[in-house]
Amino acid sequence: MKFMMLVCANAAAMNSDPEADRPPADDDTSFPWLDEVTASGVRLDGERLRPPREASTVRVRNGEVLITDGPFAETNEAIAGYDILECADMKEAIEIAAKHPVAEFGSIEVRQFWHG
Repeated sequence: MKFMMLVCANAAAMNSDPEADRPPADDDTSFPWLDEVTASGVRLDGERLRPPREASTVRVRNGEVLITDGPFAETNEAIAGYDILECADMKEAIEIAAKHPVAEFGSIEVRQFWHG
Protein backbone atom coordinates (compact mmCIF):
# COMPACT_ATOMS: atom_id res chain seq x y z
CA MET A 1 0.00 0.00 0.00
CA LYS A 2 1.21 3.48 -0.82
CA PHE A 3 1.04 6.29 1.78
CA MET A 4 1.83 9.99 1.82
CA MET A 5 3.34 11.62 4.87
CA LEU A 6 2.75 15.36 5.11
CA VAL A 7 5.48 16.76 7.36
CA CYS A 8 4.10 19.80 9.21
CA ALA A 9 5.96 22.32 11.34
CA ASN A 10 5.52 25.79 12.80
CA ALA A 11 4.60 28.11 9.91
CA ALA A 12 5.94 31.27 11.58
CA ALA A 13 9.32 29.62 12.13
CA MET A 14 9.48 28.45 8.51
CA ASN A 15 8.58 31.92 7.23
CA SER A 16 11.22 33.65 9.36
CA ASP A 17 14.03 31.07 9.14
CA PRO A 18 16.79 32.33 6.81
CA GLU A 19 17.83 28.68 6.32
CA ALA A 20 14.45 28.09 4.61
CA ASP A 21 15.61 30.32 1.74
CA ARG A 22 18.72 28.21 1.21
CA PRO A 23 18.40 25.12 -0.98
CA PRO A 24 19.25 21.96 0.94
CA ALA A 25 22.81 20.77 0.37
CA ASP A 26 23.43 17.10 -0.23
CA ASP A 27 24.59 16.65 3.36
CA ASP A 28 21.40 18.37 4.70
CA THR A 29 19.24 15.50 3.50
CA SER A 30 21.18 12.77 5.30
CA PHE A 31 19.93 11.99 8.75
CA PRO A 32 19.24 8.65 10.48
CA TRP A 33 15.48 8.48 9.73
CA LEU A 34 16.03 9.22 6.04
CA ASP A 35 18.96 6.85 5.78
CA GLU A 36 16.93 4.04 7.39
CA VAL A 37 13.76 4.36 5.29
CA THR A 38 15.72 4.86 2.08
CA ALA A 39 17.91 1.81 2.71
CA SER A 40 14.86 -0.33 3.54
CA GLY A 41 13.15 0.67 0.28
CA VAL A 42 10.07 1.96 2.14
CA ARG A 43 10.55 5.60 1.04
CA LEU A 44 9.74 6.00 -2.63
CA ASP A 45 10.03 9.80 -2.89
CA GLY A 46 10.09 12.93 -0.77
CA GLU A 47 11.28 16.50 -0.61
CA ARG A 48 11.48 19.58 1.57
CA LEU A 49 9.22 22.45 0.43
CA ARG A 50 9.88 26.18 0.11
CA PRO A 51 8.51 28.37 2.97
CA PRO A 52 4.73 28.97 3.17
CA ARG A 53 5.18 32.70 2.43
CA GLU A 54 6.17 31.71 -1.12
CA ALA A 55 3.01 29.67 -1.72
CA SER A 56 0.12 30.65 -3.96
CA THR A 57 -3.37 29.24 -3.50
CA VAL A 58 -5.53 28.90 -6.61
CA ARG A 59 -9.32 28.73 -6.58
CA VAL A 60 -11.84 29.01 -9.40
CA ARG A 61 -15.21 30.54 -8.49
CA ASN A 62 -17.89 31.19 -11.09
CA GLY A 63 -15.29 30.75 -13.82
CA GLU A 64 -12.94 33.35 -12.30
CA VAL A 65 -9.43 32.33 -11.25
CA LEU A 66 -8.65 33.67 -7.77
CA ILE A 67 -5.04 33.62 -6.59
CA THR A 68 -4.12 34.23 -2.97
CA ASP A 69 -0.56 34.67 -1.74
CA GLY A 70 0.36 32.15 0.93
CA PRO A 71 -0.87 28.72 1.95
CA PHE A 72 -4.48 27.56 1.62
CA ALA A 73 -5.28 28.11 5.31
CA GLU A 74 -4.27 30.45 8.10
CA THR A 75 -2.80 28.06 10.61
CA ASN A 76 0.02 27.67 13.10
CA GLU A 77 1.40 24.73 11.17
CA ALA A 78 2.23 24.41 7.49
CA ILE A 79 3.44 21.60 5.28
CA ALA A 80 7.23 21.61 5.32
CA GLY A 81 7.72 18.56 3.12
CA TYR A 82 6.38 15.18 2.11
CA ASP A 83 7.39 11.56 1.81
CA ILE A 84 5.82 8.77 -0.24
CA LEU A 85 6.04 5.40 1.49
CA GLU A 86 5.32 1.84 0.43
CA CYS A 87 4.11 -0.02 3.54
CA ALA A 88 2.18 -3.18 4.33
CA ASP A 89 -0.55 -1.24 6.14
CA MET A 90 -1.42 1.95 8.04
CA LYS A 91 0.14 0.56 11.22
CA GLU A 92 3.55 0.29 9.55
CA ALA A 93 3.21 3.77 7.99
CA ILE A 94 2.42 5.24 11.44
CA GLU A 95 5.42 3.49 12.99
CA ILE A 96 7.68 5.02 10.34
CA ALA A 97 6.09 8.47 10.74
CA ALA A 98 6.58 8.33 14.52
CA LYS A 99 10.34 7.97 13.98
CA HIS A 100 10.56 11.11 11.78
CA PRO A 101 12.47 13.87 13.65
CA VAL A 102 9.79 16.52 12.97
CA ALA A 103 7.24 14.40 14.86
CA GLU A 104 9.00 15.54 18.07
CA PHE A 105 8.10 19.24 17.55
CA GLY A 106 5.63 19.31 14.64
CA SER A 107 3.23 16.74 13.26
CA ILE A 108 3.13 14.10 10.56
CA GLU A 109 -0.13 13.45 8.72
CA VAL A 110 -0.29 10.01 7.14
CA ARG A 111 -2.77 9.20 4.37
CA GLN A 112 -3.17 6.20 2.14
CA PHE A 113 -3.49 6.75 -1.61
CA TRP A 114 -6.80 5.65 -3.12
CA HIS A 115 -4.95 3.37 -5.52
CA GLY A 116 -1.51 1.91 -5.07
